[in-house]
Amino acid sequence: MVVATQSVNHGDEAYKIALEQYNRAAKYLVDLDDGLIEYLRYPRREFTVNFPVRRDDGRIEMYTGYRVHHNTAMGPSKGGLRFSTAVTLDEVRALAMWMTWKCALVNIPYGGAKGGVVVDPKTLSPTELERLTRRYAAELFPLMSPQMDVPAPDMGTNPQVMAWIMDTYSMTVGYSVPAIVTGKPIAIGGSEGRTEATGRGVVVCMVATLKHFGYNDPNSVRVVVQGFGNVGSHAAQYAHELGFKVTAVSDVEGGIYNPNGLDIPDVLRYVREKGRLRDYPNVDRVTNAELLQLPCDVLLPCAMENQIHVGNASHIQARFVIEGANGPTTPEADDILNDKGVYIVPDILANSGGVIVSYFEWVQDLQAFFWGKEAVFENLERILSAAYQATQHTAEKLKIDMRTAAQVSAIRRVADAIAIRGIYP
Repeated sequence: MVVATQSVNHGDEAYKIALEQYNRAAKYLVDLDDGLIEYLRYPRREFTVNFPVRRDDGRIEMYTGYRVHHNTAMGPSKGGLRFSTAVTLDEVRALAMWMTWKCALVNIPYGGAKGGVVVDPKTLSPTELERLTRRYAAELFPLMSPQMDVPAPDMGTNPQVMAWIMDTYSMTVGYSVPAIVTGKPIAIGGSEGRTEATGRGVVVCMVATLKHFGYNDPNSVRVVVQGFGNVGSHAAQYAHELGFKVTAVSDVEGGIYNPNGLDIPDVLRYVREKGRLRDYPNVDRVTNAELLQLPCDVLLPCAMENQIHVGNASHIQARFVIEGANGPTTPEADDILNDKGVYIVPDILANSGGVIVSYFEWVQDLQAFFWGKEAVFENLERILSAAYQATQHTAEKLKIDMRTAAQVSAIRRVADAIAIRGIYP
């Protein structure tokens, strides 16, 4: 996943932001038991591992990895694995909490988890990356099973990494277990449509928002996309297919801008050939900071956390922000944007397409019965549209913003599940 670097916070701030968002939502859940509200502030379990990897030249290096389960009241924990030097335990805690709310909001039977290894995967050879992945998977073995914890790809990981994890687990138990991870290659039990799912879901939410506000002509809507990795590139591609005018996209090195609209299929071709956006011809160059402040109707932040913050929120010109990344907007920036009348569709709703199709993949693996892409996309849109409408209804009923409404709905669903199950013992 290609990410942008403009930010005023580090990963350690992510958990503070997640808790601040939670506390804001909890104010509207006055009928819930105070003990349940307190309970949901805490991860259920946190796992830290330190493990050796032999490099190609024979050297042994130590690496640190994490896996956090935030809550499992709704079902097995679900969440991605990221390989990045920016990984911290607090970041993983935050992402696990957001995954709990994301799964609950779209009403799929998972709790939230997240994991990662502190490593730059680009510094490893393919064989070193495989050894690191397999050793990390072996360290997580006490936590993983299709009924307990189901990892998926995230920043710095991909279907091949998931294949290595699946194989490591399967070789350990002695038989093939496709349902142990999602986001796998189709040849070993992956789902059609999984690669496109998150970016496509972002655009499904964008379309629902625009329709609600009476924007009926796609060609008149200018869309800016920050991040051109898996999420941003597929969001840009689907928006272009639907007739929207995608005027700017960016990767870690910066962005390209054409106020008349970019030829997204040609940009995708160029990136496949060159590996980056830089030097794409006949466009204006912008930094990632400048891209966020371009004139547009819709801004899709699809890079990393904390990209929209107190230092730049007042300069955002978009009418709508649809969050493709996890936690791209800080609470302080939320307040500024809300005061400006900017309509934000939060990450736990807007980027839930990935976990929805991961759920489909898990179901297909458990049943050994696979769907076509058309069925995947049809069911994705059905679930996501229902979640969007329910969140919008909650926002209007309580007169609150969409982020708070999404968290209120999700927290209530998890709290109800805990109350029904009871507190053990």
